[in-house]
Amino acid sequence: MPYKIRSFSVSDKISAASRRMSQLAFAVGGFAIGTAEFVIMGLLPEVAKTMDVSEPMAGHFISAYATGVVIGAPVLAVLTAKLPRKGLLISLMLIYALANIISTAAPDYTSFLILRFLSGFPHGVYFGVAAVTAAAMVPLKQRPQAIGNVMLGLTVATLFGMPGGTWLGQLFGWRAAFVFVGVIALLAAFMIWRFMPVMPTAKGASPLAELGALKSLQVWLMLAVIGVGSGGLFAVFSYIKPILLDVSGVPLVAVPFILPLFGLGMVAGNLVGPRVALQLGIMRAIFVTMIWSILVFPLFYFLSAAPLTAALATFLIGTTFASQPSIQTRIMDVSARAPTLATALLHSFFNIANAVGAYAGGVVILAGYGWTSTAWVGAAFALGGWLLFLLSWRLDRNP
Repeated sequence: MPYKIRSFSVSDKISAASRRMSQLAFAVGGFAIGTAEFVIMGLLPEVAKTMDVSEPMAGHFISAYATGVVIGAPVLAVLTAKLPRKGLLISLMLIYALANIISTAAPDYTSFLILRFLSGFPHGVYFGVAAVTAAAMVPLKQRPQAIGNVMLGLTVATLFGMPGGTWLGQLFGWRAAFVFVGVIALLAAFMIWRFMPVMPTAKGASPLAELGALKSLQVWLMLAVIGVGSGGLFAVFSYIKPILLDVSGVPLVAVPFILPLFGLGMVAGNLVGPRVALQLGIMRAIFVTMIWSILVFPLFYFLSAAPLTAALATFLIGTTFASQPSIQTRIMDVSARAPTLATALLHSFFNIANAVGAYAGGVVILAGYGWTSTAWVGAAFALGGWLLFLLSWRLDRNP
């Protein structure tokens, strides 16, 4: 199905320079969001001490943010359907900056929990609107590359934003990390205002039109592909530190140098995935990159036995992100008249995969199968996502 945002296409009216700078602006916003999402994981002890709660209880702040993403993505996508895209993206970044900066003044556990929940609200719809807008600016074949460029900010955040924010938080107090996020979000808002061209509001845009995307079985199948297939990534990475320490024999001082390899793998996957789509087409690219994901997890199991190979295995786990740009493009294709809600929901399902994958990994560990058993859980999730994609592909060929 050829992709078209409802009834307009503007790719031929926008200069290459404007496309590049707009995508960079969107990526900066993604960097702010990715940093805020992950940095608290490295600062939980400091936050727990300030809020006078235990570290397990402080983990609720991570869950609150994820819950905000899951709920906020569909709600905001529907409510903002008729708003101009440029103004909406700027507003989302300003709200994100404000929520994170105000979080630094939270006096207690409850107020910080609420602010973390509200901070997650713009997450999914920002990526949804940014991805759809970036795709509208380029020719059809370049859509996965444009979406990959938008998502590059999120993947780079795992490489630089999370460790950089953690370092700031440990040096100047955890609040400094959230001020840093707020400043980056303000920079993104300015860049979007400065570089993104004014684009016409899609004809027929309305809350009901967005909700109409949910009538499509193909939309739900592709969301399920994300919800199931991405669970493997989190089943393994949620327990990567004890795996490195207790299985691989990595010294504690070396762990901070190995963990960024996961982010480097995500960046590599995000760069390679769109190129695979350009060569093979969207459907074949998803097929191939998801097979790669299935194979990576058994590789991780065997490579995690020694420190050097465990470092390579950590990088490879990150490369499973390669399928994401093509899957996002596919979701736009199957929800062509209401792509924003479907694309925003993708991030809701990605966070659901985070929770379910981490839980499933914990179940097999507690059952006594060992830390590396999570690799087989990851492979099972990846296989499940791939089978769901095959079902989607088959139904697409034989409705």
